[in-house]
Amino acid sequence: MSATAAKSCGSPAVYHRRQPERTVLYRVVQAHLATWLALHDGGCGGHAPVLTEREFRRYLECGILAHGFARARCPDCGHDFIVAYSCKERGICPSCTTRRMVETAAHLTDHVFPRLPVRQWVLSLPKRLRYHLDDANLQNAVLHSLLRGIEQGLRESLPETDGGTHLPTHSNTRIGAVVFIHRFGGLLNAHLHFHVVMIDTLKGLKMRYPATGAKRRGELMEIRERLEKEGSDDD
Repeated sequence: MSATAAKSCGSPAVYHRRQPERTVLYRVVQAHLATWLALHDGGCGGHAPVLTEREFRRYLECGILAHGFARARCPDCGHDFIVAYSCKERGICPSCTTRRMVETAAHLTDHVFPRLPVRQWVLSLPKRLRYHLDDANLQNAVLHSLLRGIEQGLRESLPETDGGTHLPTHSNTRIGAVVFIHRFGGLLNAHLHFHVVMIDTLKGLKMRYPATGAKRRGELMEIRERLEKEGSDDD
C-alpha cells in the first residue's frame, strides 16, 4: 500500500504478514518433530500425547499461506491483501497463545469478575494418578472436590457474625471461579492439571483473609487435608 493510499484510509499502518516460517522456533519444530515423534513411538517414553502432536502440527500450518488464507480489501483505496489462517491453539504457537491469553484476561476482567480480589489455585496430582484422568467423569469429580474444599476454607475464614459463630454451611453464599484445564507440562509430557481463577471471597461478604503469612499457610494445609480426606472417603 502506498503512503498516499494509506493516508486516504485514515491509517498510516501497513499490514505485513508475520512470516512464522522465518523464526527459530518454527525451524526447530519443522526439522525435528518427525524425529521426536518416532523416538516416542519407538519406546522412548511411550507414545507422544495426541494433543501434543496435534498442537505441533497445527502450529506448523499457522500463518502459512499454503494452508489457507482470507482476502481483505479496503473499500476506500481499493488495496487488496491476504491474511493467512491461524491455528487458534493455546499450547505451542506464540502468536495464537498470546492473543488468546490477552482476549481471555480482558473478557474476564471486563465482563465476568466483579471488582473483588482474585486468586489462582493450581491442583497437580502425583504422576501415578495422572494417567487415570483420561476419564472425563473422574476429571469432574476431582475438580468438584477441589472447589468444595476451597469453598469450605473460605467459609471458615469468614468474620464472625453477631452471634459469635461462622456463617452456616447451608448458606446461599457461593464462590465464583473459572477453571482452565491444562493437559501437558513444560516438557510436553502428559500432565493434566487444573488452574482455578477464583474470587477470593464469598459473594456479598467482606473477608478478613490474609494473603500471606503463617495463618495463610495453615489455612492452605487445612484445605489440603480436607481434600485428602474426601478422596479417601470416596474410595
